[in-house]
Amino acid sequence: MNENESTLASELSNKLEIDLPEKRSLEELKVLLSGYISHLMSSNPDKLVSILSRVDVSEKTLKANLQNQEENASSIMAQMIIDRQLEKIKTRERYRSNNDIAEDEKW
Repeated sequence: MNENESTLASELSNKLEIDLPEKRSLEELKVLLSGYISHLMSSNPDKLVSILSRVDVSEKTLKANLQNQEENASSIMAQMIIDRQLEKIKTRERYRSNNDIAEDEKW
């Protein structure tokens, strides 16, 4: 497990307001997240929509992936949430590493 995966579990726990164990592989996180999404699909679809929006999953891409359904909908959504969060983590890392900016020019 690398640092991004550990950060991912922590961020998903916060964004989704659930407890996800931090020391899990991406596949294990996907299974746990898929089960949670499946539960939300049947018990609280509004909360699921809110989560997808909060995590910033592309509605257009989600619809396309669901139409090409090779796996169940909850697994597709779980993978999309994981992919999006990893994107955000990598983007933050890329822009956080700008240590060559003079102290008086930083915001």
